Amino acid sequence: MSNSNNSVQYDLLCIGNAIVDMTASIEPEILKEFRVAPGSMTLIDAETVQRLTQNVAITQVSGGGSTANSAVVAARMGIKTAYLGKVAIDEAGEDFAADLKEQHIHFPSKPLGSSKGDEEIPTACCIVLVTPDGQRTMFTYLGACVEFAPEDVLKDVVADSAVTYLEGYLFDRIKAQKAFYEAAKIAHEAGRKVALTLSDSFCVERHRDDFRKFILESVDILFANESEILSLYNTHNLEEALAQVSQETNIAAITRGEKGSVIIVGADRYEVPTRSVKVVDTTGAGDAFAAGFLAGYAKGRDYSECARLGNEAAGAIITHLGARPTDNFALKV
Repeated sequence: MSNSNNSVQYDLLCIGNAIVDMTASIEPEILKEFRVAPGSMTLIDAETVQRLTQNVAITQVSGGGSTANSAVVAARMGIKTAYLGKVAIDEAGEDFAADLKEQHIHFPSKPLGSSKGDEEIPTACCIVLVTPDGQRTMFTYLGACVEFAPEDVLKDVVADSAVTYLEGYLFDRIKAQKAFYEAAKIAHEAGRKVALTLSDSFCVERHRDDFRKFILESVDILFANESEILSLYNTHNLEEALAQVSQETNIAAITRGEKGSVIIVGADRYEVPTRSVKVVDTTGAGDAFAAGFLAGYAKGRDYSECARLGNEAAGAIITHLGARPTDNFALKV
């Protein structure tokens, strides 16, 4: 399996929404107070951030964002990793950068506010409320992260990364879509690979045609869960979706929760089961799967082994609160 990582500085470059996660364990009644459905994700403003943090006991604060979570897991597995994303010059932005630095992840992005004319927008945050059944309900303030633009794609970093991994959540803004195409162009001109996670089925519904076009033209490795891949092809039939994706990208890695994962490589199909674990918090499971898979890919492992590593990484993450690995995370590639 060729992964084009000869003489690169980074095995994996992740690009996405730079978000600080704030996690709290709550009783279900709290969700009723804020009039949201359990398991949902609600976009909020800065004022609501303040109101929420005054009403729940935040037990954990850490860097977050889907592909940033993946970067941390991959780095912990022994992969040379870099990250590009937009934060502000504020305490949360400093915390986000410090988290990546602690994991030896290269983070060269220029923060919002460091150039004349930049808007004063705070670093993004996601308040994750976890009920006793392990389900998470998210309140997200997007802040600075959605200001990521083509000029934030650092050519030397992309060209020197074996795989550039893009976050579907970032696709909501036109300038971010342009940044995706710019990153893919640089990567492919340098002989590198481009991976994409669809991130969320509602995100896919908003941009189905644009996602299909980008995948067809620019994506080598696609990550999605079952609901996302069904949404992408506007079908309720998984086999139909898998047949279509096999025609549109080189590798598709589809996660199915406790059923494990399905890897589609052209006409070849690999179904890889996962071990049963006690679920505490599913936040970051998909992020960890992608990290494990790409870590295996970077080291030239076969597709079944890549999927096994993805399953193992996801299994480790969902046994505790939060989307980042704990100190005893020991999975290596």
